[in-house]
Amino acid sequence: MVELIASLEPTVATDATAHTAGDEGAEATAATPSVLFVCVKNGGKSQMAAALMRHEVGDAAEVHSAGTAPGGSLNAQSAASVTEVGASMEGEHPKPIDPELLRRVDRVVVVGEEAQVDPVPGMAGRIETWILEEPSERGVEGEERMRQLRDQLTERVRALSAELGVAPVR
Repeated sequence: MVELIASLEPTVATDATAHTAGDEGAEATAATPSVLFVCVKNGGKSQMAAALMRHEVGDAAEVHSAGTAPGGSLNAQSAASVTEVGASMEGEHPKPIDPELLRRVDRVVVVGEEAQVDPVPGMAGRIETWILEEPSERGVEGEERMRQLRDQLTERVRALSAELGVAPVR
């Protein structure tokens, strides 16, 4: 289980990093928490995390995903992997980060080490990075790689949901 960091100062843990925009970094107190998942292409990991979060909490949280350099399509193996557990990426497509969305969400979660998201002035929430164990580094590829990434993301999404005070719907 990952310990998420609540400090207002940039902090580094062994597998998660949290940043805020200074005094504006306090968590927003909206009735419905909001999360933006980000990766580079917004075709795989961030889309998986968003689909898993929506599956976990339904409409109890506002869930978005975006990429720092969006690709042209979703990763089919990523989509198939979340479908196996009842989540869906249907209707989604890679998209860039909307600066206003970045400014107003309660949490920005950067999935993986490749993407970089810097705090912006007036940011309501904080930025944290989820560093995943990469199955391909152990020779695991294809569908099984995606399942292992999905399972790591599921664990982190559940912890984030609990931290944000959002009860699971299933």
